[in-house]
Amino acid sequence: MEVLDEYGNVIPKNNLESKRVVAGVLGILLGALGVHKFVLGYTNQGIIMLAIAVLTCGIGAGLTSIIGLIEGIIYLTKTDEEFISTYQLNKKEWF
Repeated sequence: MEVLDEYGNVIPKNNLESKRVVAGVLGILLGALGVHKFVLGYTNQGIIMLAIAVLTCGIGAGLTSIIGLIEGIIYLTKTDEEFISTYQLNKKEWF
């Protein structure tokens, strides 16, 4: 079944599944460890956040948890289409 916009044009179906909710919730709950970055496929950024938290014996986890909280909220406030376009197709790594 095809989806039409208000002008009768066919809206192309996106084959990518949005990871918006999973990444958003993990960003809020486990943002200090960078788990949400790993879910989105940003391995280097996830390792950076994890290393900051571990190598500073948890002191740096305060900073990385704030980053995770902000990113989690940003992810959850976007629509699926915006999220897929921004973070899965165009690979915007931070904020």
